[in-house]
Amino acid sequence: MKKILILTAGFGDGHNAAARNLREAVELVDEDARAETLDLFADSYGAFNTLARKTYLGMVAYAPRLWGQFYSLMENPFVEKQLGGFTRLQNTLEKVLAETQPDCVVSTYPVYGHVIKKIYSSHQERPFRFITVVTDSITINSAWFRAPSDYFCVANEATAEVLIKGGVPEEQIKVTGFPVDPKFAENPDELRQPIADEPRRVLYVINTGKKKAGKAIDRLLELDDVHLTITTGRDPELRAKLIERTRDQEHRVKVLGWTNQMPELLMSHHLIIGKAGGAIVQEAIAARCPMIVNQVIPGQEEGNAELIEKFNIGAVVEKNKEAAEAVEMAFEKRATLWNEWRKNLKKISRPDAAMKIARLVLDESENDFPGGKAVKLFDPSPARVMRSPQPANGHGGSAQMLLCDFHIHTNYSDGKLSVPDIIDFYGERGFDCICITDHLADPKRLLGKLAELANCTLGQGQIGEYFSVIERERQRAWRRYKMLVMTGIEFNKDGYTSKTSAHLLGIDLKAPVDASLEIPEIIEKIHEQGGLAVASHPHIMKSEWGKNTLYLWENQETFAPLLDAWEIANRNNIFNDIGLKRLPFIANSDFHKPKHIYSWKTLIHAEKDYEAIKDCIRRNEHVAITLYRDFAGAAKGAKHAFEPAATMPRLFEERLSLQAVNH
Repeated sequence: MKKILILTAGFGDGHNAAARNLREAVELVDEDARAETLDLFADSYGAFNTLARKTYLGMVAYAPRLWGQFYSLMENPFVEKQLGGFTRLQNTLEKVLAETQPDCVVSTYPVYGHVIKKIYSSHQERPFRFITVVTDSITINSAWFRAPSDYFCVANEATAEVLIKGGVPEEQIKVTGFPVDPKFAENPDELRQPIADEPRRVLYVINTGKKKAGKAIDRLLELDDVHLTITTGRDPELRAKLIERTRDQEHRVKVLGWTNQMPELLMSHHLIIGKAGGAIVQEAIAARCPMIVNQVIPGQEEGNAELIEKFNIGAVVEKNKEAAEAVEMAFEKRATLWNEWRKNLKKISRPDAAMKIARLVLDESENDFPGGKAVKLFDPSPARVMRSPQPANGHGGSAQMLLCDFHIHTNYSDGKLSVPDIIDFYGERGFDCICITDHLADPKRLLGKLAELANCTLGQGQIGEYFSVIERERQRAWRRYKMLVMTGIEFNKDGYTSKTSAHLLGIDLKAPVDASLEIPEIIEKIHEQGGLAVASHPHIMKSEWGKNTLYLWENQETFAPLLDAWEIANRNNIFNDIGLKRLPFIANSDFHKPKHIYSWKTLIHAEKDYEAIKDCIRRNEHVAITLYRDFAGAAKGAKHAFEPAATMPRLFEERLSLQAVNH
């Protein structure tokens, strides 16, 4: 098994995007390889790193010139010599390298190269290959290449020239392109040139300059045939304001909050307007979507803007209002300028860059280094090692004890983690089956409308994306962790009192269900898909702050015959009344943030198969509940992925006699 360690840092989206995309590409190229991403700054410096990251984001947003001056300091020879002097980071990295013994280490952040240089400075031979993925373009800080690396992967020839002038041997430079999401390498339908009265689809990504965004949008909507898709990120107030501002133009304006489908958006729009961030510029190039840059952060983003102009693949404007003029110019005279930009993009677009870098990394991992051993970071958790291998579709095999959580929220609603992060978070802890159940509010209710505007629930326009993303991650979860993943929804029927409010879990859905239907109709639609309908936190919650949702419990005579199960435990709450009524039950985390993992879970003795698991819940046989405790990690105060989860199967056997089990 080839072991790849990818190092990143949370100072800018480009570093994390490159690391995440490369990890996925490695496992697509070689299913037997294991790639792990680590942000050792976060692990080494904790709260200080969080403060530093917030300071960085604040400087970028409100004092970009100051950040540009700070960034240029790393060019100073004295400062550059100090880059390897992060003592705590060095100690953490040494520990990781000793315990994992990777075949290849990849860095997407410049400091790691200097730290590795210091670790192996005393004539000690580095026992792994080291590859640096440069995430900036053209304007390259020398910190990227002043530390040795076996190879430097760069986005384009212009960036390669900078490294050559900086003294990097040409044979060590690989012009691969920026490692964008492998989805860009799929073959979408060719986007047609907009002609006649066909809509000109423009994607407007708002990161900064929010106060002036409204006027820029007004100006764009003055252009005939322009249809706008606007993304506002995690800013519900801005989204609500723009929805109201464009209400009379809603037939050609779509306002999104945070989205997980940037590749699809870029490949389906004729133009993108946004700031010159490293990741978004490279994604636009991969999608062959011309870009109009409306803001440039001094320092690393200057090269990205220069790239747009140098290759004539878009435009750079100084003011937001000038973006509309650039859009107008692009589409006039039968879109002559737009066609020129597209033609130039085809020459430099490398949508398969992540796959190319993955192949390079895997080829470089062929070398056998002495003293290799089985290591914690890359080995499957003990929970998975002790179980029989299952076929790729998750069906068949003998019955076994399965650790499950059927109530999990992501940042599609009010959770903290993304869908891919949830997969890794649960997969690394040896879970067998999970269901992602983001909130979906009744759009006919006032509280539902407010919750959607506040980004607390799935947006009506995000539901298709939600199902698509979970389906994609479901396949990765099985390939990587042998973990089953179900798509679910928590239907919110919120009233003004606890007795008029109900939350209903739809588990293992194959298609969306209209949240405006009455609860019995929603249950019927869930059952038509073969899913489970479960009453979520149906009784009074005492150990957690939260709104009680008692409608289903108060009307149990009506709903008990319709529901498949009731939550007998939710996070740290135990609802004894569910047991006293002998209602079928499951226990869940109601997961919103990492600390919620330490809560009640469901144990099911069944084959590792979707239908077998659901059948046990329906019959309420071989179902138990347990408090999840990551004993190995909790005992050490562990923060790093290389520290293993508790050996759950052994713990299960000890607990079964203590848990309530129906047979």
